Amino acid sequence: MRILSLLIRAICRFNQGLGYILSWFTLGIVLVCFTVVVLRYFFAIGFVWMQDLFVWLNGVMFMGIAGYTLMQGQHVRVDIFYRPATVKRKALIDLIGSFVFIAPFVYTIIYYALPYVRRSWRLLEGSANYGGMPGLYIVKSFIIVFAVVIALQAIAMVCRSILILLNRDDLVPEYYQYKVGG
Repeated sequence: MRILSLLIRAICRFNQGLGYILSWFTLGIVLVCFTVVVLRYFFAIGFVWMQDLFVWLNGVMFMGIAGYTLMQGQHVRVDIFYRPATVKRKALIDLIGSFVFIAPFVYTIIYYALPYVRRSWRLLEGSANYGGMPGLYIVKSFIIVFAVVIALQAIAMVCRSILILLNRDDLVPEYYQYKVGG
């Protein structure tokens, strides 16, 4: 049982660290977007690579923090059933949902994205826009990162559910406990 607790902690720390790092991309996105607007409308200057940059940063950030978002319970779910549920019922819903919804979703993403990302790396694909940024293959790789961080967090959810269903909530990290009434 302690191994499950350690696994939960490791996965949550990883996703939390990645979430904190990539959340700083928000500042970069705002600064680059602001610069693009100022340059375009006040100086009539435009750089395609800067437009690519804030769109790509946005994509990387949202795909990379998906596991952190799942850890925080901020993904879409039918709250009408989940919110008022007991802790054990929430654990059961998460356990079943991880296998019925998340696992097939992650498998499908990886199955279809892998050839797409491999091709992009093989071509060292860059922006389709003239004057755009190189390195689109790195951005496309975040499709796989997205699936991996979601899969990892689903594993943590399954471990948490098992501990709770076996009455070992004491081994679930405090920051990953179910919120009562929410």
